[in-house]
Amino acid sequence: MSDLLKQLRASAVAASLAALSVLGQSPAAAAVTGASETPSLAPYFTPVGAEPKAPDADGFLQRWLLLEPIVKPNRSNAGFTGTYVRQALTTQYFPSQFKGVPRDGQTVSAGAPLQWHALDSSLFDVKLFNFAQGLNKPTYGVIFWAVTVVNSPREISNVRLAVGSNSASMWWVNGKEAAGLFGDRRMVMDDVVSAPLTLHKGKNIVRGAVINGPGLSDFCVRFIDEDGHPIRDIALDLR
Repeated sequence: MSDLLKQLRASAVAASLAALSVLGQSPAAAAVTGASETPSLAPYFTPVGAEPKAPDADGFLQRWLLLEPIVKPNRSNAGFTGTYVRQALTTQYFPSQFKGVPRDGQTVSAGAPLQWHALDSSLFDVKLFNFAQGLNKPTYGVIFWAVTVVNSPREISNVRLAVGSNSASMWWVNGKEAAGLFGDRRMVMDDVVSAPLTLHKGKNIVRGAVINGPGLSDFCVRFIDEDGHPIRDIALDLR
């Protein structure tokens, strides 16, 4: 069995366990879980290391700045049309939402004070539900923002951003919209692939927003070349 298949199987098992853990709870009770326990992001995340981080063997980007979830009540994911999602995810919730790179520990005001966290994902997909749950933050009816910095040793043209998300999401590369995933969907690797774009030599900023009503939330992102092969000779350092 390939490493990716093992990760996918482990991811599915973890998702099933997480879903079972909230069965029987009301949405309000499920929104903030583990209140009596010490918050923990393990085993899904680890602190960011001092050295730049390469993508995994399949090219997935595992180092991200994640903002604590913005509350955006949605009782169902059925209404995540392109029009609704685009309006929801291009609304400005906090200053510099589409500019620059936040700092680990930086706090922004988005209806409430929210903090950015610099984390390495232990899996190929970034478990947003578990990120929120581990911090005792709302897990349902939320918007997650994610930012990473991709350093490329050279200019690489005709690459594509390949994204999967649960549920809907939008993604930008160097300030330009690259991909949109609309509707009530499960996370599938390479579910949506962008039009060809160019990674500049040096710093490239990837920014994404994921919106979800009830259910689990996660995403996976990688760059692929013209033949669909993952691009691995890049590094992430969040600066």
